[in-house]
Amino acid sequence: MAWDGESYQARFDRLAATGADVHGEATFVRAYGPASVLDAGCGTGRVAIELSHHGIDVVGVDVDASMLALARRRSPELTWVASDLTALDLGRTFDVVVMAGNVLLFTPPGTEAALVAGVARHVSPGGRLIAGFSTDRGYTAGDYDAHAAAAGLTLAERFASWDRAEPQPGDDYAVSVHTNQRP
Repeated sequence: MAWDGESYQARFDRLAATGADVHGEATFVRAYGPASVLDAGCGTGRVAIELSHHGIDVVGVDVDASMLALARRRSPELTWVASDLTALDLGRTFDVVVMAGNVLLFTPPGTEAALVAGVARHVSPGGRLIAGFSTDRGYTAGDYDAHAAAAGLTLAERFASWDRAEPQPGDDYAVSVHTNQRP
C-alpha cells in the first residue's frame, strides 16, 4: 500500500489545530520512562518527534518512502530508516518499541508473525513492545499475543485505548504491552 505522507500528516495537523491531543501514544510510552524508543511503522514521525521533544533517543522506521520523506523534513536530526519491519535489523535494542496507528493491519496478510518477530528482536531485556490496533479487522489481540509469545515476549498489560481505558466486552481496539523477560 502506498501512502501520501502530506495528506496523512495534514489530518493530524487539522486535529491539533482544534486543540485535540494528537500525542496520546507518545504520552503512553513516556509513562514507562524509556531512554530509547524504536517507533516501528513511524509514518510521518508524529510519535517519534514528540518523544524526542522529551529527551528520548528515538529511531523511526517505515517502509513507505512518502511517509519517511515527510518525517525527515519535519525532523532531520532524528534517525529515519527505510525498512520492512519483517526484515528489520538495526543492530541494537531499545527500552521500548512502539507500533502505533494500526501498523499490524497494514502488513501483508500472513506476515504478522514475522513483523512481530522483526520488531521484538529490538526490545532490550526488561524492555517493552507496545502496540495499538483495531481488533475487528481480521487480526485479533489473541493473534498478536500468540505472535508476541513466539517471539519471546510476555503480555504485561492491555488497555482499550492509549489513555489507559480498561478493556470492556465488545471493545474493538487494544493497546498491548508485552515485556522481554529474556536475559
